[in-house]
Order: sequence, then C-alpha cells, then structure tokens
Amino acid sequence: MTTREVLSVSTGRATSDGAGVSLTRLFGGAAPERFDPFLMLDEFGSDNPDEYITGFPAHPHRGFETITYMLEGRMRHEDHLGNVGLLESGGVQWMTAARGVIHSEMPQQEHGAMRGFQMWLNLPAKNKLDEPSYRDFSPAEIPRITLPSGVEAVVIAGQLCAEGVTQAGAVQRPDTEPQLFDLCLPAGTRLRPQVSDGQRVILYVFDGELMVGGQRLAKNQLARLSDQGELELSTSSGARVLFLAGRPINEPIVQYGPFVMNSREEIEQALRDLRDGVFTH
Repeated sequence: MTTREVLSVSTGRATSDGAGVSLTRLFGGAAPERFDPFLMLDEFGSDNPDEYITGFPAHPHRGFETITYMLEGRMRHEDHLGNVGLLESGGVQWMTAARGVIHSEMPQQEHGAMRGFQMWLNLPAKNKLDEPSYRDFSPAEIPRITLPSGVEAVVIAGQLCAEGVTQAGAVQRPDTEPQLFDLCLPAGTRLRPQVSDGQRVILYVFDGELMVGGQRLAKNQLARLSDQGELELSTSSGARVLFLAGRPINEPIVQYGPFVMNSREEIEQALRDLRDGVFTH
C-alpha cells in the first residue's frame, strides 16, 4: 500500500498586512505552484489590540477566493456589492472575488483575543472573471462531528470520510474540490481520512504534535504531502490540525498583490480597471 509522504516542512514568517495587523504567513508569495490550488495561508492570533485593531480597510481582489476561519474574535465585513456580515468565533467567511470585489474587514472589539486563519484558493481561468459572491457561515451552519475514535472535526468544505463516517462540509466547490477541516485529535488517537489521488494535501499543526507517515510535526509546523496514496495521522500527546486538500488547477499563476491571474497582461488589465473605476463592473 502506498502512503503519502511529507515532501517539505516549514514554519511561517512574521509579517503584517492591512493597516498593520500582525500575522504569520505560513505560505504565499514565492512558488505558489507548490501549493496549487491554494495560494496563501495566514495565521493571525493576538490578545493585544495594538496588533489587530487597525484591521483591513477597503482593498480590492480579483481572480480567486478568500476563506476566513475565525477561532476567536469578531470581524465585520463590508463590500461594494452591499454585503455586510459579522464573522464571529467559530464562523467562516467565504468570498469569491472572481471579476472583482472591494471589501473591508474590521475588528469589532477593542480587547480580547483575535485568532484565526485566512487562506486564498485559486480559481481556474474560465472562472476568474465570473460574478463575485460572498457568504458568511455562522458556527451553527458548519458541521461539527465526533468520530468513533474521539477525533473531533469541524468540516468547513468538501467531505470528510473516515472511520465509516461521511460528513459533507458547509461549502462544496467544483474544479479545485477543496477539503478544509479543523481536526482535534486526542492523545493516543489516529485518523485515516480518505483523500483522492491527485489531491494536494497541506497540514498545519497549531497545537500539540502530529505524526504523518512516520514523521513528527511539531506545533507551528506546516507540511506539504505527496499527491498519491493513503494518509494516516496519529498523535501520542494530542494535536489540533488545519487540514487543507485540493485538486491542482495546473495553470500559470501570475500574482500582483491582491490580483491573481494567468498572465501579466491580465494583471495589467486589472490595474487599469481599478484605475479607471471599472474594476467591479
């Protein structure tokens, strides 16, 4: 039986984004093809308001989807489409920027912890100029299950199949077929989630430690796995893991800041559209 191997292990780098929000960029920027169809993964987490209070004032996106998973805290979304939403602890914001969205994400608290993840998911060329859309999911709308082994799973996107249980997530997407889970493995447990051959798998351990194919992953380590074979996760002391999987698009990726297209010419067009005030039309 072929098992998935760990191809690379990395830790994020401290940076800031928006109007000065402190965060850790786990991947993104250089060589995004390694993580295709995912473009970026950021972790934010602080109980110091000075590190998050300035938020993310109005800014544009084109060509991909953004997914924000809030572990703790409250963030208000507004966009040019007239959408207004409040992302609360345990909730998810899923925005398909496609042709273009101008939005803001601003904290709705002046003290306490603000903690979560934002990831960027690419769109295939055929969908990059589609109509944009936005959806907030409250915690109650996102399936949360406990498997027979005691493993707890928040099933945000795709479908979790393990231990004779199948649970569909809140979001389903064609083409990239994303699977996005928050997994909590108690000490002494193992999990064999079913993942189709050809799907890229990325694991981020944000608490405890995890064993994958005989390799130990410590807290704050991110692993990129091979694209074929069975997958087994285990832990002796307990772990909490952000699980990302998706089908690579295998198209050229050209990124300039908040725009991700397939060619430099399309990036230049996005910049002209923004300059000329027709970005969202």
